[in-house]
Amino acid sequence: MEHRTGTLALDLVCDGLGFPEGPVWMRDGSIVLVEIRSKRISRIAPDGTRTTVAEVDGGPNGAAIGPDGALYVCNNGGMAFVDAPDGGSIPVGSAADYTGGSIQRVDLATGAVATLYTHSDGRALSSPNDIVFDAHGGMWFTDMGRTANHAHDVGAIHYALPDGSAIRTVRDGMHSPNGIGLSPDQRRLYVAETITSRLWAHDVVAPGQIGAAGTIWTPGQVMGPLPGYQLLDSLAVDAQGDICVATLINGGITIFAADGSGTTHLPVPDLATTNICFGGDTMCDAWITASSTGRLYKARWPRPGLPMSFTA
Repeated sequence: MEHRTGTLALDLVCDGLGFPEGPVWMRDGSIVLVEIRSKRISRIAPDGTRTTVAEVDGGPNGAAIGPDGALYVCNNGGMAFVDAPDGGSIPVGSAADYTGGSIQRVDLATGAVATLYTHSDGRALSSPNDIVFDAHGGMWFTDMGRTANHAHDVGAIHYALPDGSAIRTVRDGMHSPNGIGLSPDQRRLYVAETITSRLWAHDVVAPGQIGAAGTIWTPGQVMGPLPGYQLLDSLAVDAQGDICVATLINGGITIFAADGSGTTHLPVPDLATTNICFGGDTMCDAWITASSTGRLYKARWPRPGLPMSFTA
């Protein structure tokens, strides 16, 4: 696999955010995102003005618009942070007041928050992280697992319906699954593992079902790992099917070619570059969360991003 490096021109949209993640482009041009450290959902206007949509206990994380126009949020239960020497925020595990993981629905008009799921197949959700809706209206989401008292929960992929009626575990035993996304034809499910810097590709054989590729040890195709010490966070897919993964430590966006031929890294000035989303009239605008420094950037992407199944 060939690894290349490029450049990306960034415009600062907003700063002073409390570890922002989960950006979602809205049709009015604003960005709705979570602030994990500040425990809130915020809307960022095109001029950078921030307003509060909702206050959320625990740790609001990945977010996506569902078929009813509401915002669906992965809640990791709460994270602990330390202040870095440069003034940035660094997450260091679960918070002392960790409340347990959940999937929540946020009414964007009223700010009302409802908890839909706290368990899957009888097991408590540990640290839900990222979410994507398919065209059928179901949501795929990752549970990253969490570290506490020298023990670490394994992670999983889950599939659920937005009305709170059904949830199940699709794949268990993963090592820190984080970003999740679908290919343009929705026949492939991509999941980025943070610690291993591997990007998994699974064949989707039916809504909420993935196929087995090879043996039980190789349930999907693997892209990566990246060279050196780099960690993967959330992701977005572009219109040609390449997977754009936010990259930690070596801060930036790493583009994985869908055919597995190589990667291109685009630096961002934050070691905790956590998310990217696409939007705009041509889907060529990209918004990137630089979480440690509390910033939201906007960039002009060289090709269109893939539209989400639902928008608001």
